[in-house]
Amino acid sequence: MKIGVSLPVREMKDDLGAIRAYAQLAEELGLTHLRVPDVVIRPNGGHLHEPMMLLAWIAACTEKISLCPSVIVLPARQTAHFAKQLAELDVLSNGRARLGIGVGGSKEQYDALGQDFHTRGARCDEQLSLLRLLLSQETVNFQGRWDTVEDMGINPLPVQSHIPIWYGGASVPGDAVVQRIGRFADGWFVLCTPEEYPAVRSRIDNAARNAGRNPEDIQTEAGVAVVGPRQAEWQARVANWRDMGIDYVCLRTLGGNLSSQQHLEKLTEVVPEAIELSS
Repeated sequence: MKIGVSLPVREMKDDLGAIRAYAQLAEELGLTHLRVPDVVIRPNGGHLHEPMMLLAWIAACTEKISLCPSVIVLPARQTAHFAKQLAELDVLSNGRARLGIGVGGSKEQYDALGQDFHTRGARCDEQLSLLRLLLSQETVNFQGRWDTVEDMGINPLPVQSHIPIWYGGASVPGDAVVQRIGRFADGWFVLCTPEEYPAVRSRIDNAARNAGRNPEDIQTEAGVAVVGPRQAEWQARVANWRDMGIDYVCLRTLGGNLSSQQHLEKLTEVVPEAIELSS
């Protein structure tokens, strides 16, 4: 099982030196990936960096760690423009991009970005098909309900011939999301409880088989907070997910109202034990 971490950007805010130090420390400690959440605009404000810009900046001060915006609210964004951003992140990081996507739940954000909240699931399905083409072919022809591309492409293409695309959704996803994961996803972010996991996994496996895919090609990642109300049980939770066959665990130092320095100290404290528990 691989261990990564969510960058605590909501609490570090504009302390860019600490964000850079946290990313570099995660790499030095041997973590496999960094995750950054996505919100472009929301009611009453609220601080959050744009993930593609932030990860492009982090790419310049790291060398090995995978960079994962998660989850991008894909139907709220223009498809070709986002494909260009993702390809650029992969080029700037020398092939370290992994994408997490979802459809989101904020109608206000969709309205502010000029997109239709009510068709977001169907549009996401179409976008996934177009994304794969734009990220792999120099010249693309695509005719869809929302996007049309005629004899055009993005250049440069990403370093990776296949950027992993992971899906996130509700804790217990509905049938539409399960089908989307089964048809398109390289992995899914597990938000359900360990007790709910086997049943959800079975539904996704069946969807993958029905789509002609091998369910084993769809990986999994669960989150584990190492601060806050469940701090005392984080080791047991990591070990439990390992025993259940989860492929990745994402640690979170967010949620304990830590200072920037305390985030760094907490990361240094927990990562060696988490890596030991993962094997």
